[in-house]
Amino acid sequence: MKRFSVWITYLQVAPLALVFLLFLVVPILTIVIVSFFDYTTTQIIPAFILQNYEELLFSETTWKTYLQTLEFTAIAWALTLVIGFTVAYFVAFHVRSPTMQTVLFLLCTIPFWTSNVIRMISWIPFLGRNGLANSTLMSMGLINQPLEFLLYSNFSVVLVYVHLYTLFMVVPIFNSMMRIDRSLLEAARDAGATGWQTLINVILPLCKPGIAIGSIFIVTIVMGDFVTVRMMSGGLSASVGLMMANAMSLLQYPAAAANAVVLLLVVLLVVAAMLRLVDIRKEL
Repeated sequence: MKRFSVWITYLQVAPLALVFLLFLVVPILTIVIVSFFDYTTTQIIPAFILQNYEELLFSETTWKTYLQTLEFTAIAWALTLVIGFTVAYFVAFHVRSPTMQTVLFLLCTIPFWTSNVIRMISWIPFLGRNGLANSTLMSMGLINQPLEFLLYSNFSVVLVYVHLYTLFMVVPIFNSMMRIDRSLLEAARDAGATGWQTLINVILPLCKPGIAIGSIFIVTIVMGDFVTVRMMSGGLSASVGLMMANAMSLLQYPAAAANAVVLLLVVLLVVAAMLRLVDIRKEL
């Protein structure tokens, strides 16, 4: 009877394990294997060489690209964290009606009904040299000539990252805040704590799992992004994802695969560091 129950458990787990194997493990193993292949301008040659990793790791361009990608990620993470925490705090503690909370969340999700590319493009006429932002500032007399850094720069890349992905920070933080026992806040007020003291000593520590989950979303998405950098920097900035996309456009799939493996390891190290600081199992 015990052996039968064990087999039942295996059968229950089998569908999920099969999906996990086919759509995660097998693709990653394929990328790792291809990263050791040789290639020419016209073909991929099955082999076992370290040249792809040597060219990647000993290239100054690669290190600069990774540093710029990490810079984009850090700035986008910090801004989305501040904005996401503020929005989640307002909705969770200042909006009393559950109906109104739902309405506000729906308003936040409306931009997701359209493509990311469309939302990126919508910034171009706003930030351009003769765009709405420059025209407004000049008409108000705040500037004498158009601001060149607004479009096709690192500024525009980070701005679009914040616009596209802040909701990924809002949702898990809001979920953490809604789980906070309101009696803890009342106890803090009864003990004489100010609003800032309650925020820093009560709310913020209890929101760590939500912050960690949102941070993982932001880091993994931004580190692997290439479309935003290509469109919003005008070719003036680079990222690891864009470097891989360029390699694939030249049919250099083994080199792109090696870059993907290194990027995966970097992202896993960052996520592992976050998980060492916060136990997100409390949120799941």
